[in-house]
Amino acid sequence: MRAEQERAFREFAGERALWLRRSAYLLCGDWHLAEDLVQNTLLKLYRAWRRVDLSTVDSYARRALLRVWLDERRRPWRRAERNDADPPETGDAAGDPAVLGQRAWRRDAVLRALAEVPPRQRAVLVLRYWEDLPTAEVAAALGCSEGTVKSQASRGLQNLRAAIAESDPDLARAVARRSR
Repeated sequence: MRAEQERAFREFAGERALWLRRSAYLLCGDWHLAEDLVQNTLLKLYRAWRRVDLSTVDSYARRALLRVWLDERRRPWRRAERNDADPPETGDAAGDPAVLGQRAWRRDAVLRALAEVPPRQRAVLVLRYWEDLPTAEVAAALGCSEGTVKSQASRGLQNLRAAIAESDPDLARAVARRSR
């Protein structure tokens, strides 16, 4: 790779690493795994940097992150063990800049509920509502039709609401009052 391309990649990685990490966390629900996913994504992106169109590099990185996450979920050792317990130590609330200022109990309830949503629906919810992508871009990133994105988003929101209502009825009532 030429020095100019190397510099462009380093700038991209420096600017987008936090964005990729947040997206990865929303997909997997684990900060450590999210960091691993971002590292693998950046590695794949680095290998393909010469061929990447810089006008669509964000879309390419998003698609690579989704594929790395899906590959990680398919690994056999991920299926063998399910970690439902809370970790013994608590994370630093300031470590998640995307939710600074929000109340910790709401954030935790929503993230726990998001982890209950099936993976494909979770990916649609993250891309559509967190990343604020149009339906067409979500469909392109996931390799499906726009109708599939819409139906997965609808079902995902229903499942998210149900998971929130089950785990935290107070938050469910607060969300219902806001939507009126």
